[in-house]
Amino acid sequence: MNSPRLIRSCLLTTLSVGLLAAAAVAPAHAERPAETAAAVTFSDTFDGPAGSGVDGAKWQLETGDNVNNHERQYYTPGTDNAKLDGQGNLVIEARRENPGNYQCWYGSCEYTSARLNTSGKFTATYGRVEARMKIPRGQGIWPAFWMLGQDIGQVGWPNSGEIDIMENVGFEPSTVHGTIHGPGYSGSGGIGAGYTLPNGEAFADAFHTFAVDWAPDKITWSVDGNVYQTRTPADLNGNQWVFDKPFFLILNLAVGGYWPGDPDGSTTFPQQLVVDEVKVTTSD
Repeated sequence: MNSPRLIRSCLLTTLSVGLLAAAAVAPAHAERPAETAAAVTFSDTFDGPAGSGVDGAKWQLETGDNVNNHERQYYTPGTDNAKLDGQGNLVIEARRENPGNYQCWYGSCEYTSARLNTSGKFTATYGRVEARMKIPRGQGIWPAFWMLGQDIGQVGWPNSGEIDIMENVGFEPSTVHGTIHGPGYSGSGGIGAGYTLPNGEAFADAFHTFAVDWAPDKITWSVDGNVYQTRTPADLNGNQWVFDKPFFLILNLAVGGYWPGDPDGSTTFPQQLVVDEVKVTTSD
């Protein structure tokens, strides 16, 4: 994917780490390799009473806006826009509202949403990183499941590295993207590919599992077990591979921005990113 998006990582208010925030493509329906014995190192199935917040031992919420991407939402704290539904799901909801009189880079904020990460609570170095989710729909809607290098506070972005496991922009209801960003291949120069559902199906119509299988010098993306892309240092045109170190997880639902464009008259609110499970496993 060569999206025109810039770094999404400018939300610093709840982070102690200081967030700054088509080659080698496998056949679209190739089965991923058989797994060896694996150990689960992180799992959240979002069980709990309806209306309760996420597990604070696993996640923290970031707050604020994001001028770098010209996104329109304000990420709120607590359970305002991210809560359990009582049926084993986390619901991240984007709404057209501003009850807290939040101020954004463009003036009074027009939308609220939520963004969660595991920085300081959980990191992974290699393994299978996956989430089963049902994504929202609509022009200007931008859900993502991704990772950043835990050293971002020391080395900055893009030297920290970024692995986008799943991104969707509302004007492409049938397609998701997987991308890596690093020094010399960031922003619009990110290296990746898209996966499109057959027969005009929309990702918002059902739950799907988005995953990367991550090993030294190799990252492979899949949707529902169908591998669609593998990247190695050979894809970087001589630039540095920065993916052999700890990364933390991020879930967010953005509204507007350079890549998806802003909502228009066809966009309805609220929109929900419904997350059934997030899991990380490592092979023995």
